Amino acid sequence: MAFLTIERDGAVLIATMNQPETRNALTGNTAVQEFVQLCDTVRKDASVKVLIITGAGPIFSSGGNVKDMKRFFDDALTPDLIREEYRQGIQQIPNALVQLDVPVICAINGPAIGAGLDLTCMCDIRIASETATFAESFVRVGIVPGDGGAWLLPRAVGMAKASEMAFTGEAISAQEALACGLVSRVVAADQLLPTARALAAKIAANPGAVMRMTKRLLREGEHASLASLLEMSAGYQAIAHKTADHREAVTAFIEKRQPKFQ
Repeated sequence: MAFLTIERDGAVLIATMNQPETRNALTGNTAVQEFVQLCDTVRKDASVKVLIITGAGPIFSSGGNVKDMKRFFDDALTPDLIREEYRQGIQQIPNALVQLDVPVICAINGPAIGAGLDLTCMCDIRIASETATFAESFVRVGIVPGDGGAWLLPRAVGMAKASEMAFTGEAISAQEALACGLVSRVVAADQLLPTARALAAKIAANPGAVMRMTKRLLREGEHASLASLLEMSAGYQAIAHKTADHREAVTAFIEKRQPKFQ
């Protein structure tokens, strides 16, 4: 059974984690391969303008499959082998998602635990159902965030809040997540996907190529110097000024009409 169910709505792709029987766990199944394949497909398809990620059932994602972790007790699985498994396994998800140029909206339908929380932080915009909770809970099962959570979470909520969450492993509510900036909206459960779709439609109404460049600048700005980002911005702007969509936007503005982008 596939982990992801993919639906297309015009320029928007909706990817639903669809293994509620495992609480949409990200390990012990084909989740990694399917996320990598999804990102590869989106990257190559210029007609896709927005990706929405959500979960089926009452849980967004429980992260790593704790029952599956018992196999690490086997002495044959040395630390070197385990390290390589993480490199070739769960770590491929942040490598794929964070590098994706298309805006990604995360519609969090329920608890996002451990790697499930970190998965939300790999997305650009996070919208939570009132029933969602969030926990950086690795310490409670005696492990560290092996999927990049120590890089992702502080960028979402700041180092102090990330440290509190990582050191205690305690869950926070959707409203607490809103207060610390982890999510940008909290909505009723039945309004989660409609809200995400409406936001995606607003984004998709803009020129796709420029949208991808805008996201890349935002991502690069997380670690580049101002001088480097300004140089990159100048290069992207030179490309943008020569696009048909820019010409159409300026012409439509002057003619006082709605633009019709390619």
